[in-house]
Amino acid sequence: MARIKTFDNIYITGDIHGSINRILETVGVYHTTRNDLLIILGDVGFNYYLDSRDTDFKQQVVKLPVTLLCIHGNHEERPENISTYQQIDFCGDTAYYEPEYPNIIFAKDGSIYELNGAKCLALGGAYSVDKFYRLERGWQWFASEQTTDARKAEINQILEDNDWRVDYVLSHTCPYYERPVHLFLRSIDQSTVDSSMEVWLQKIADKLDFKHWYFGHYHGDWDNGKYTMFYTNIEKFPYEPADEFLI
Repeated sequence: MARIKTFDNIYITGDIHGSINRILETVGVYHTTRNDLLIILGDVGFNYYLDSRDTDFKQQVVKLPVTLLCIHGNHEERPENISTYQQIDFCGDTAYYEPEYPNIIFAKDGSIYELNGAKCLALGGAYSVDKFYRLERGWQWFASEQTTDARKAEINQILEDNDWRVDYVLSHTCPYYERPVHLFLRSIDQSTVDSSMEVWLQKIADKLDFKHWYFGHYHGDWDNGKYTMFYTNIEKFPYEPADEFLI
């Protein structure tokens, strides 16, 4: 069995959408090294344009003293669909990376990583509520944005094999009953939104024994004691919110 890597520190934040600023903030504030890990909860932006613009972004990040663990979002292509990515062993399970950019790691949906002794389940993917707006304008939209039914079945079996027990969940979207409806866009007819990912995650949440669930996607920083949504906040992982932060 491969040796499990131990990180000096682990940090966590939300969607960055192709901007390097929050990575630079993490590096600058915490004086990180490559042995520090920053978890980004989806919509990172490395695989958005699928051209030289993505390459330029990665070339900036590969120079930085930090390692990234990226959860798959809805506004980016899955690394398994890009020929330059390879599967690697990462913290006890499978992940993806490009050899040119060894500090940029993408989680495989359903992998359970051992991060400094904690079992962390990665569950990427979500539906783009602006799908039709994007298609009408010829903007990027990825048919692979959501987890397939086949992979969902595999993930359910993985969890069964782990007795439905992990320490933490790292996802892009969230279980159905944890959706931050106060942040829903008024311009979107919610009857047109595909919530099948959230419904499936709710089924997992109802059965899974876990300490805390972290997600991004909804562009807000919020916590209810069991679930934490990240956007611009950067926190040490595992993040334990103070009571006064609960809303």
